[in-house]
Amino acid sequence: MGNLYTIPTDLFAGETCPVSPEKIGIRIYESALPSSKSRVTITNNLFSFLLEGEKLVHRPGAPLRIFPGQFLMIASSNCLMTEKLSSGNRYRSLLFFFNNEVLRSFFTKYPFLLERTERIIGRGDEPIVRFETDAFIYNYLHSLQLLLQAGPIQEELLHLKFDELLLYLADKCPETLFSFLTTMAGDATDRQLQAAVENNLTYSITVEELAFLCNMSLSTFKRRFARLYGTSPNKWLLQRRMEQAVILLQQHAKPSEIYYQLGYGNHSSFSQSFKQTYGLTPREFQKNLRADPQKLDTAVNVYR
Repeated sequence: MGNLYTIPTDLFAGETCPVSPEKIGIRIYESALPSSKSRVTITNNLFSFLLEGEKLVHRPGAPLRIFPGQFLMIASSNCLMTEKLSSGNRYRSLLFFFNNEVLRSFFTKYPFLLERTERIIGRGDEPIVRFETDAFIYNYLHSLQLLLQAGPIQEELLHLKFDELLLYLADKCPETLFSFLTTMAGDATDRQLQAAVENNLTYSITVEELAFLCNMSLSTFKRRFARLYGTSPNKWLLQRRMEQAVILLQQHAKPSEIYYQLGYGNHSSFSQSFKQTYGLTPREFQKNLRADPQKLDTAVNVYR
């Protein structure tokens, strides 16, 4: 299942801060560990600026992969994160946390922003949005790192730096900035469940992890899934992945090269699932396909 973290709590554990990081805070996160997937409960909204390495984030909706030169704005809730080291065997990111009170205070100070973007808010439904780092953001990050090096940052300055970033993004890319605001409560609706399942179909994610993404217990997730899809999550995922496998094999893709596209961690588990479903290994399927495509197609439809 991978490691389980609660942030920002775990990042500030044992520290005395001039302001509670549950309200607003900045932290440099570093790792030299090999690539691993973690379950992360985010109790605050945050900006995640990637400095070195690579990050893949799963949430209800399409997963997002970011590289140095990009950053994410993430609403508080649950997610799965996979971090990969850079060529220099390092992973570094700068995390800027803020709660909904800080965000409301920002719009109280700058009400014209809500008026200007009134027609934008509510159109989107994205718990994570991605931005590109430009010259301004590069210098902004440099200023944050200099502040961190000087010692604990006072609350007034943290709010000032937060306002600076939001004002810039609201002017430069308002649609991206505001597209995720309607999802900040983090409640998993039926539509979010469907998005989590269907957008993560080709990733190696377990049913337990999908339930985690949707902020549900495993039993609640299975019950709601059965109501929506008329079958169990495992059966539905297997069927969808096997249907896609047939398409790829018919296109002469090599079984040893496509298992990862279907959400399997290794070739043998994919082959076993395929044989249990269709009575043939992927290689046998392709061999028979060349011999008698019409007969094999009939057999596949029977197994479906």
